[in-house]
Amino acid sequence: MLTSIIHRITGDGLAIVGGLLFTWWLAALAAGKDSYDWFLSWFTGPSWNILGYIVGVGLTLALFQHMMSGIRHLVLDTGAGYELKTNKTSSILTFVGAVVLTILFWGLILKDVIFAGAK
Repeated sequence: MLTSIIHRITGDGLAIVGGLLFTWWLAALAAGKDSYDWFLSWFTGPSWNILGYIVGVGLTLALFQHMMSGIRHLVLDTGAGYELKTNKTSSILTFVGAVVLTILFWGLILKDVIFAGAK
């Protein structure tokens, strides 16, 4: 049940926060170079704005959690996985998979940022 609730919350979060972020990006792009550079400074660059990274990691975690839960629901829609032990295991694996994918994703992104500063 918790997996289903989290699936709905992450879907809403992706729609609301992602939609607002996308709108902000489009507005900054339309407003010109200075506005767009200020937008990018929230998510890139040497300043490493912690709020930008929290939003980025949060949206990434929500995306992977929503995706993993969606795959689980797809399997359940085929009629498989309704046994109690299998259902609980797949529910736990959605959370584990989302965290692992988020760590791998951000590890790939930040390795270039970290090693670029070391050169």
